[in-house]
Amino acid sequence: MRLTADADPALWIPVTDSLGWRGRRHRKAAIRMLLGQANSALGATERPGSRFGAWAMSQAAPFMMRQADGRVLVWTWKAEPELIVAMATAQLLTPDVRIARASMPMDYDDTVSFPNRLGVGEKLVVPVPESPSAPPFATYTWDTGTHLVTVTAVCSDRERFGTVIGALDELARSIRIADDLTGGESPDVLRLPPA
Repeated sequence: MRLTADADPALWIPVTDSLGWRGRRHRKAAIRMLLGQANSALGATERPGSRFGAWAMSQAAPFMMRQADGRVLVWTWKAEPELIVAMATAQLLTPDVRIARASMPMDYDDTVSFPNRLGVGEKLVVPVPESPSAPPFATYTWDTGTHLVTVTAVCSDRERFGTVIGALDELARSIRIADDLTGGESPDVLRLPPA
């Protein structure tokens, strides 16, 4: 299963297909923000060489995402790449994934219905996590029957998190499964199996 989205280019910079110099600054900023959030969640301080690590990961990230073949899409906030990172993933719904999803803590039961082209999913917004070092985040989830499609966004600033929720909603509404259409077809064409 491959994902696609219509991210507003005025708001979001795609990291997924940004090879080489294209999107390099945004990739590096997004990875540095995520590494910083992980360090603070673990109670660690920034280590020497962290900037080099972020740079090295920013060079490898597009190749790793290309290997994922459309199962992973990543964006950063265009105006300020270190503010928010959003990632869409498609994961095969194995029994283990279903068990892990059913075993999530009660804190994650506070979801609301969220419709998009994939159907009606769930939206969870955690603007103030219990841990003071944890970043605010939002997740959008759809169960397609065979796959679990998830959009997760992590923000570096609790006070400004609410200002980007509307844009995150629009991004999540645009997520869909990429059809393998051949030339001359469109999503409005009904394809019947051979008789």
